[in-house]
Amino acid sequence: MLMYVIHTAINPLEFKNMKIKNIKWTLMVVLATASIGFTSCEDEPDKYETTTATPSINYIRPVDVASKDSLLTSASMSSAICLVGNNLRSVKELVFNDQKAVLNTSYITDNTLIVTVPKTIPSTVSDKLYVITTKNDTIPYDFKVIVPPPTISSMSNEWAAAGETVTITGDYFLDYSNYPLSIKVGNDYTLPKTVILSITKTSITFTMPSDLPTGKNFSITTKYGTTKAPFQYKDKRGMLFDFDTPWNGVNILGNHGWHPQVITKDGTSLSGNYLMLGNADMPKEGTWNEGNFSFEYWAGTWNNTFDADGPKLNDVADFTDWKNKSIKFEMYIPSSNPWCAAPMQIIFAGTDKVTTLTANNNFYRNGDSWGRALYMPWNNENLSYDTNGKWITVTVPLADFNKDWDGNAAKKAFASVEDFASLTIFVTTGSYDKKTVTPTGKDCHPIIKIDNIRVVPNK
Repeated sequence: MLMYVIHTAINPLEFKNMKIKNIKWTLMVVLATASIGFTSCEDEPDKYETTTATPSINYIRPVDVASKDSLLTSASMSSAICLVGNNLRSVKELVFNDQKAVLNTSYITDNTLIVTVPKTIPSTVSDKLYVITTKNDTIPYDFKVIVPPPTISSMSNEWAAAGETVTITGDYFLDYSNYPLSIKVGNDYTLPKTVILSITKTSITFTMPSDLPTGKNFSITTKYGTTKAPFQYKDKRGMLFDFDTPWNGVNILGNHGWHPQVITKDGTSLSGNYLMLGNADMPKEGTWNEGNFSFEYWAGTWNNTFDADGPKLNDVADFTDWKNKSIKFEMYIPSSNPWCAAPMQIIFAGTDKVTTLTANNNFYRNGDSWGRALYMPWNNENLSYDTNGKWITVTVPLADFNKDWDGNAAKKAFASVEDFASLTIFVTTGSYDKKTVTPTGKDCHPIIKIDNIRVVPNK
């Protein structure tokens, strides 16, 4: 009766199509169910399950298969290692010194466990790896995490006076109670702990002692090694201008060009006389004003302008291996007169560029793209820079003397020590055809005091 009702109520063709659709739908449901069952059957045997057996570590090796026969007793931070042993699926946590590692069960079997050494520097160093089991037992294993020795970048003022607060910057300045950080100057002087004000991972601040040896390199020692600083206290190596000592075959006083700048001393002096640039208006565009913002030392004699005979700078200081040296000087900019526009163009040149016969200011702006450094500490979000009432040390690598007058890349670079005969320091924005890539600052009336211009090794 049912079949009759269906047959009489539905067209045979429609009935045939309905049967096909129902069959297709049924097959889809069956296949989907089978697929779920198949997947479950395949996955279940590989499902990670912890155990409660006591784990043991036979040895630790690199993850790289090619190095699997090498045994490790230490590893650097962030490196991957493989623990080989027994019952390792009962490991719940791994702790290196006092830093917990991240475990991935995809890399854990009964006999191997791959893990990355934590990248965070430990606060307490035990030189052990701690295995925490699923039963909360702790099993120690001797293993050292290799942390880099200190890196030393700079000191805030290499010519700081006794009693002044000074900061050394770098990295990995690690000070442990059981292995305290120490600072030496030369071979025989250790900085007293009583003058150290603070130690962080990246900085050390201390009060300058009155008995610190001069002309000696700093070195910093931590648990992980000793590093010698590239700088010396009151460094006189490669001294070009201290603005105090007249020329006597070794030292140079200062001005030797068209625009003698103020060389003076006052209550802010670092060590006697200093050179002053500015104390004049500087528009935001960095307009040319060589009368107030240009210091020149041009080698040679020209009685109409130059005030004395002067040697080439490369006869005064050692410029060999110049790619691995820097020009340094101390600088003081009062907060009342911040520097807010124009780069400081620092330009060395040989006698082929400026001599007793060709002395002029065209060699650094004639389109030859003679390399120089452009120093612009004011180019920040505030468009303003001062040294907060202190002298600071400025370091500019000679390898960075690669800019043109207008801020673009220079086409010509230093070729030999003969390219270091003369020096020009000019605070101005250069431009060809009124075009420059140098940023625009803001109007200001800066005072820039400079002392102890020198060329020293980077290391």
